[in-house]
Amino acid sequence: MDELQTDETPADATTSGSGGRDRMRAQIVEVAAGLLASGGRDAVSTRAVAAAAGTQAPTIYRLFGDKDGLLAAVLEYGFSTYLADKPPLDSTADPITDLRAGWDLHIGFGLANPALFLLMYADTRPGRRPAAAEAGLAILRTRIRNIGAAGRLRVDEGLAAELVQAAGSGAVLALLAVPQESRDPRLADTMFDALIAAIATDPAHHETADDRARTGVGAVTAANALRARLPELEMLTDGERHVLGEWLARITH
Repeated sequence: MDELQTDETPADATTSGSGGRDRMRAQIVEVAAGLLASGGRDAVSTRAVAAAAGTQAPTIYRLFGDKDGLLAAVLEYGFSTYLADKPPLDSTADPITDLRAGWDLHIGFGLANPALFLLMYADTRPGRRPAAAEAGLAILRTRIRNIGAAGRLRVDEGLAAELVQAAGSGAVLALLAVPQESRDPRLADTMFDALIAAIATDPAHHETADDRARTGVGAVTAANALRARLPELEMLTDGERHVLGEWLARITH
């Protein structure tokens, strides 16, 4: 962390007023993101960012507190950029195809923005997920719920979402660890296929009664389908839906 400066300097003219302050803050974050992309985390010092943004280090301290605060703002900027490119949810599309669209964006974003991706997904404190990641997670959970509603989810929604997260970020980190010219383009595709085999059933495969009895998958997919549609069951009271949800959760875990 850069040493906190205590010397007082007049506020920049560009930061006077809330509008000017917001513009300066956005400019500094974009400059910091650019330095991160070109030189990695070590390039994002408050002095370097201030010089590149045409301001002074005390301005950064006033706006962000310290270097960690600045990096947190860059992390939020990264998630905002990521979500702006995320394909919209399509409830009419095949849910696996819809999930694949999100997967492809995740892989592509990570490979195109390695330093920013590492800040977003690898440089986090254990047990603490950045608040900025919640919007992306909400979209992922909806995609998983759509697979469940289609009667194809073979594990519970929470586990499926965690598996997608782990597989997607793991694929990017594995690819980034290899020189670009040596990366195997099949890695991400093969991992996605393995992921889908683990969390979803094949619609082309018709299980027999013996198959369902042996694996229990039929009961799990049916329970997941009903759980995904619980909000639509308006003939039940809130309490009844809650109890039914708990019973269905026992089947899927």
